[in-house]
Amino acid sequence: MNTLVKQTWAAVRVLLVMTVLLGILYPLAVWAVARIPGLAGNAEGSIVTRNGQAVGSSLIGVDPVPADPARDPWFHTRPSAATPDVPSGASNKGPYDENLVKTIEERKDAIAKREGVTPDQVPPDAVTASASGLDPAISAAYADLQAPRVARTTGLPLDRVKQLIAQNTSGAGIGVPGVTVLPLNLAVRAAAGGAH
Repeated sequence: MNTLVKQTWAAVRVLLVMTVLLGILYPLAVWAVARIPGLAGNAEGSIVTRNGQAVGSSLIGVDPVPADPARDPWFHTRPSAATPDVPSGASNKGPYDENLVKTIEERKDAIAKREGVTPDQVPPDAVTASASGLDPAISAAYADLQAPRVARTTGLPLDRVKQLIAQNTSGAGIGVPGVTVLPLNLAVRAAAGGAH
């Protein structure tokens, strides 16, 4: 047999074996591992449902948009650099970028106005976007800052709103206490009788 034919046949065999291994067996193995009890929810995106309807993911923070901004009943996530064209990502602005400083000051003023506080009371995570722009959690300080507004617009007692914050606080990420916004907003909605 000619050397070229031998080499071609060897290459075709390797191609077929690798196609079966990497194109069929490996994806099937990953799919099977994702079906192990306890992992299936994460493999499917950790979708949170209420009354059979998907309301979001526990892994992705989406800032709620109130129907009436003057009566905003929701806790808000960290800002995002995402746009309709780019669903996640950072702004790539450095700490000395004048546009970043201006953006942070604008965010701080807007949040202070919405919450009825002075700009120096707004915590850093309320005005700085995360690397992905999709963090599901905020700091306890940012949740506490929003609590009076949420209590006022939902009609819930402030103490009850603070209880809901505490119930949705965990050692998120590297152990820094964080409040996961989606379950907190769902708890607020349930406590307020689903009126919002």
